[in-house]
Amino acid sequence: MNGPANAQASVRTPIEIYIAAFATAGIAASLVMQYGLSLPRSVSVLPLYAVLVLGGVPLLYTLIRKLIALDFGSDLLAGISIATSVLLGEYIVGCIVVLMLSGGEALEQFAARRASSILAALSRRMPNVAHRATAAGIVDVALDDIVVGDALTVLPHELCPVDGAVTLGHGWMDESYLTGEPYRTSKAPGSQVLSGAINGDAAMTIQAARLPVDSRYARIMRVMREAEEKRPRLRRLADRLGAWYTPIALAIAATGWLVTGSAQRFLAVVVIATPCPLLLAIPVAIIGAISLAARHAIIVKDPAMLERIDSCRAMVFDKTGTLTYGQPALTDVECLSGFTRDQVLALSASLERYSKHPLAGAVVRASEAAGVPLDQVAQISEEPGAGLRGLVDGRTVEILGRQSASRDGRRSEALPARAGGLESLVFVDGALAAALRFRDEPRVEGGPFIRHLIPRHHIDRVMILSGDRESEVRYLAERVGIAELHYSKTPEEKVAIVAALTREEPTLFIGDGINDAPAMQAATVGLAFGQNSDITAEAADAVIMEPSLGKIDEIIHIGRRMRAIALQSAIGGMALSCIGMGLAVAGYLPPIAGAVTQEVIDVAAVLNALRVGFPIGRLTDF
Repeated sequence: MNGPANAQASVRTPIEIYIAAFATAGIAASLVMQYGLSLPRSVSVLPLYAVLVLGGVPLLYTLIRKLIALDFGSDLLAGISIATSVLLGEYIVGCIVVLMLSGGEALEQFAARRASSILAALSRRMPNVAHRATAAGIVDVALDDIVVGDALTVLPHELCPVDGAVTLGHGWMDESYLTGEPYRTSKAPGSQVLSGAINGDAAMTIQAARLPVDSRYARIMRVMREAEEKRPRLRRLADRLGAWYTPIALAIAATGWLVTGSAQRFLAVVVIATPCPLLLAIPVAIIGAISLAARHAIIVKDPAMLERIDSCRAMVFDKTGTLTYGQPALTDVECLSGFTRDQVLALSASLERYSKHPLAGAVVRASEAAGVPLDQVAQISEEPGAGLRGLVDGRTVEILGRQSASRDGRRSEALPARAGGLESLVFVDGALAAALRFRDEPRVEGGPFIRHLIPRHHIDRVMILSGDRESEVRYLAERVGIAELHYSKTPEEKVAIVAALTREEPTLFIGDGINDAPAMQAATVGLAFGQNSDITAEAADAVIMEPSLGKIDEIIHIGRRMRAIALQSAIGGMALSCIGMGLAVAGYLPPIAGAVTQEVIDVAAVLNALRVGFPIGRLTDF
């Protein structure tokens, strides 16, 4: 259990930040020494030497490795500029390029995440010890010391350490992280339990059926690791633009050198050709988009998702907590024996307000919505597995499950037909008064949101991918208008489906539970919906803090806007650089002037990129 997460996911400051700061200080020190203190050049260039050695060498090493791997990205010209400036003695030019290169890299890595933090978060969620029940009492043991058949006590609100079965105690567990069902699951002797489930208010004794390393939670960790390792590396926008810009710039520089015989012309061209609109303007646009998203309660964890999200053509939704509210709602009251809906709500809600059962709150909320007054209650009894009983306004009211009612000797043929969702039966003075039915209701904006995806975002495939039961998934799909659905899927099956879909076209996956985290890793872009799980938040490319389908639309539009403005800045800047290259070849721009001209182009590109953080108009279109 501990293996994959022992590597701590400490988030380190990128070295590019230190290089950028050091380069700024070195350039400033050199200028002060030369022009402020009038020191000889042999002294004033010493800070520049330090910048080029301590800052330029690590960057050049990285660029050489890329060159060996035939990765001709946007920063190759910057590396050539650094090397050429050193060979020609133009040290300040080389330092300026070091500053531009490291500054762009630092900006882009500022909001980056480490994939290993996902596995670390998974590991932190599990307990380090379990409580073994022995004849002498409860003894704490390490998870690695648990063997199949051990009797383990799970205390209230603890995480279940292994897969097994309840042998002693009654209560409930929250298994939604795995099953996808939004309800707490009642547990009694003989009930199966899953590792990682959250125990309720009562202690229970379970018998271990698997070793911790073979239990469900450990398998999810393995699936997560495999999904991360297999996730393809997608080429960034700057690298794709640099792939054609770099050869053009090098061809112009080489032509100028061959025609004029001046290496200074070559340096001037490559300096002005340094793709700072790519190295600076695109990261600035990304940072602006990250800031804009944060103001809309969306936390961007992987900046690259902003470039990819608008290109996604398939959208996959988990059911519970994404398209639904993630909590049961009373959807139907089937009245019997002459009772009315308001009578049933008054009697049952009066009793349920004193219950801790997962469905009790739904009944109380329904009564409040209907404006039904509640009555006084006496002689309340709620034994585990035996339902809820009490006197309400002098009448005996019982709220039972179907199995409890059958065990009490009530004739099954007299019970109403079973329907989808969850169910409670209400008996008043021994007579069946009503059947209460519950479902996890779809969000009110679900239908309009789904319908607008095809015309507005060119989504050609929408599906529900859930661990919940078929009846519940079909009910939701019909309500929101989704034709393609997959139900009762394990995390492993979810990963396989999403990975296959992503190989066909860019895919956006939206989920909120731990069982969704591996699938997020397999998708082109993964969005965590809400703050239900730190594991899901770690796995996602962005986290929507306020669960609303409108927020999904907002992040798509933010990504689209960022990409459009970034392209304007990058392509516009490169076009101006091409004009400057022509002037450099003709001898009108020496290296220093080329560097200054490039800085002017950079400022223009960056100012345009800053517009990303200040949008005009709405960010939703449904």
